[in-house]
Amino acid sequence: MVQHRAHLTGVGLGAAALVIAGALPSQAVNAQSGDRGHHRHHEKISTVAKLSGPRGVESIAPGRTLVTEDNGDLSLVIERRHRKAKVIRLAGLPKSAGFANAVSHARGRTWVLTGAGEAKGSATLFKLKGKRLKPVANLAKYAVKHPDPFDLEDFPEDSNPYNLQALRDGTVLVADAAANSLLRVWPNGKVRTVARVKPRTVKMPEGLPPTDPDGNPLPPAGTPIPAEAVITSVTVGADGYWYISELRGFPGTAGTSQVWRIKPGSRNVVCNPKKARRGHCKRYVDGLTSVVDLSADRKGNLYATTLSKKTWLALEIEVPGAEVGALHKIRDDRHRTVREIAKGKVIIPGGTDVAANGDLYLTGPVFGPGTLRRIR
Repeated sequence: MVQHRAHLTGVGLGAAALVIAGALPSQAVNAQSGDRGHHRHHEKISTVAKLSGPRGVESIAPGRTLVTEDNGDLSLVIERRHRKAKVIRLAGLPKSAGFANAVSHARGRTWVLTGAGEAKGSATLFKLKGKRLKPVANLAKYAVKHPDPFDLEDFPEDSNPYNLQALRDGTVLVADAAANSLLRVWPNGKVRTVARVKPRTVKMPEGLPPTDPDGNPLPPAGTPIPAEAVITSVTVGADGYWYISELRGFPGTAGTSQVWRIKPGSRNVVCNPKKARRGHCKRYVDGLTSVVDLSADRKGNLYATTLSKKTWLALEIEVPGAEVGALHKIRDDRHRTVREIAKGKVIIPGGTDVAANGDLYLTGPVFGPGTLRRIR
């Protein structure tokens, strides 16, 4: 039968099984939309460099950006005035490890993360050391010993590390999509669970085919379905709190992805949609769709990157227009106002990061030829 969790793996968005889908209308964000009509927004979008299946992105200084590509390379892109940007390959993953989903840098340390897979080097946190990437922690092994208590698929020991955030104290936060959890990894390889996110019940959307690709019947539209969170990203806000985002497992209903705010230093906390305002993990924003990355600026704003406005389900079965994603700015105001940036120009994005000067850097498409772009 259909799996509940989206496995964002290397080939497609899920050779290992991003499940079936249909054409889903994008839904309005539940936070206050727009900027109330008081301001006009001028955005300048430019291509910085051409890359191969660009995914992870990390601005380490204005004009200097770390990126990962589908060939396993970690590179530094250096912008040069009136000249083509220079792309310097820093290191590459072992062929058995596949490619890196994400990269993060803090205090002179650069970390790279690989996703799910059976080969050596997958589901592993790496540290850049000289000109090579050194494995630090095998997160798949950690998941086996620390299974997901809220699993819906009879596979509680599953792991698919998808994003990370290096902290100034030398530890690294890792968002594990398959384990629905946020982990913290120490430089010596020690791993601890920070938070786990419970599933929420969503309604089966309209427009799905009657059966999945294997011929299994799907529930009718409107049927309540428990859906796993699928934690795809983590960032540190200007307030020092830790923020995580959701993709949302099957049926991936639009408008059901949340952003959670977690107290720094937390351990083994639970993010519960039914008690979203209690404890050390509280819901910050609801109503988003298929979020694959989060970033934060110095003013307290968050930026949520949506893989597909029609949801990853529609993208998986190649519904026309499903390749169009979105970048939303979540303002640090009383209403958590949400505004879409670069509307219509975000195509199957890999990730987004904010430079110290406020420029946004965006990678994508994540399949085939892609680019690193700057949004001012």
